[in-house]
Amino acid sequence: MLKNSAPIPPRPHTLTAADRKTLALTGITDVDSFDDREIVAYTDLGGLTVLGEGLHISRLSLGSGELELEGHIRSLTYTDNGGRRKGLLGKLLR
Repeated sequence: MLKNSAPIPPRPHTLTAADRKTLALTGITDVDSFDDREIVAYTDLGGLTVLGEGLHISRLSLGSGELELEGHIRSLTYTDNGGRRKGLLGKLLR
């Protein structure tokens, strides 16, 4: 018989930017897509889209929830938990 377990608390999410050239993030649960102009990542609190030029993921560890990226960062946009679309249909509707 399975015991009712307490809900898992969300991972703490932090964001540290330096000179709009580097970005260090914690609390990352997934990276949906990335290229040199856009990186779409997810936290327990919702999605995060990073827009820029020459973006490059220098370190990714989903086990520890860490993401580091470099490039010229133009904007950061957060979405609510409901913002994540799944599957092929979700990618087509993006």
